[in-house]
Amino acid sequence: MFGICNLAMVPLRSEGSDKSEIVSQVLFGEHFEILEQQKQWSLIKMQYDGYEGWVDSKQFQLISESSFNQLSAEAIILNADLIEYITGPSNLLMPIPLGSSLSFINHMEINTSNFDFEGTKKSGKKSKECLITTAFMYLNAAYLWGGKTPFGIDCSGFTQMVYKLNGYKLLRDASQQSTQGEALSFIEESEPGDLAFFDNDEGNIIHVGIIMDDNYIIHASGKVRIDRLDHLGIFNSETNKHTHKLRVIKKIV
Repeated sequence: MFGICNLAMVPLRSEGSDKSEIVSQVLFGEHFEILEQQKQWSLIKMQYDGYEGWVDSKQFQLISESSFNQLSAEAIILNADLIEYITGPSNLLMPIPLGSSLSFINHMEINTSNFDFEGTKKSGKKSKECLITTAFMYLNAAYLWGGKTPFGIDCSGFTQMVYKLNGYKLLRDASQQSTQGEALSFIEESEPGDLAFFDNDEGNIIHVGIIMDDNYIIHASGKVRIDRLDHLGIFNSETNKHTHKLRVIKKIV
């Protein structure tokens, strides 16, 4: 079985319960495979990044396998505005966040609710310089574990969405993203748009941010913010101390 998100954003949980931890979000238009169903909950696997979790079975629309395959093969089209309104059933307006997928709008066999979108769309690969411009759209967004939108986002959700909006695919978690790309030996070798990863005392990757010019980094910690980056890690000028320990820098693009 297969499904598509027909709501603005749906929590993806670690277990099938409203009390369970939110590990990510499914944004409007994102499609997925349904691996298992239990009463009101469905275990799904996201098509885009293979991420798995549980969603309420009332919060998505079933689609056919052929529709799933068709969407998976087509170019990704995304909402390019911080928030935009999409026209749905009975001409009612529904807000959808930045990065929502619009690829299915032109498929009548999938778009059974006759959604219509007249806002700004984004598709295809952009130049590496565009990554920082996109990152600034999330500036001051509150940190939210599992979040993927300007209304709440975590560190790896932030990097994944910035890259996605520019046509590049990252996995969902920071530890997964750290397996991608080419490792750089020194900060001096990095370019704006490269990723910096940070670990804890056990050596586990727990944080990621996007490198900017002049040894600055934009990352989600409390909120999406800009801090200094040096060979030790992230230096917060407000607290006058290092907050994250640098592990590796990766060039993805």
